[in-house]
Amino acid sequence: MLNTLQNPLSLIGRLLLAALFLPAGIGKLTGFSGTVGYISSVGLPLPEVAAALALIVEIAGGLALIAGFGTRLAALALALFTLVASFFFHNYWGVAAEQQFVQQLLFYKNIAVAGGLFTLAAFGAGAWSVDARRAAA
Repeated sequence: MLNTLQNPLSLIGRLLLAALFLPAGIGKLTGFSGTVGYISSVGLPLPEVAAALALIVEIAGGLALIAGFGTRLAALALALFTLVASFFFHNYWGVAAEQQFVQQLLFYKNIAVAGGLFTLAAFGAGAWSVDARRAAA
């Protein structure tokens, strides 16, 4: 029975993952100066460049997941982006005790999201995707 659900579940998974990245990327675009300030606050170099790269990865990656276009590459890029961002922005081991719980929760949420993205990178978008249509042509 689960095999018959493979394609709809794959689509739902892609849409749910995109629901994390696409709004975040749009938020970075519309609130660019705030994003630059946040990136500066953790001491990363070239915060304007980092903000621009982040919004491009999140918007392009989110759209790619929705369409199922270049899904494996998009999922891999988003997974690596998520892992890197987790260590810089959710370093629960380096914050005050009263902030640790929330930061640890966000860190491990991101680790789980990266796991889902790596799985998507490994297995592809499924039959209900641009990738599958291109492969069939």
